[in-house]
Amino acid sequence: MSAAARFLVSGKVQGVWFRASTREQALVLHLQGFARNLPDGGVEVVALGEEEALDALEAWLRQGPPLAEVAQVRREALSSTPALTGFVTL
Repeated sequence: MSAAARFLVSGKVQGVWFRASTREQALVLHLQGFARNLPDGGVEVVALGEEEALDALEAWLRQGPPLAEVAQVRREALSSTPALTGFVTL
């Protein structure tokens, strides 16, 4: 069963290949969605896919790529499923 979630990641997550690495991980997990930088220095990730894959993505986001220093990951379920194709960085 498909689910959708929004993750807000804070810490040192811009300028460290966070979005590109998130995209690679999401594609491995067969998720659709996007990752984009936020004005506050964080990264927003919206993903659609199997619940187990979303859980795996959340676990990965808590670590991030090698140069990242993740301080916090907040997750919220999305009640409406966005129309997403592939996984892109914005």
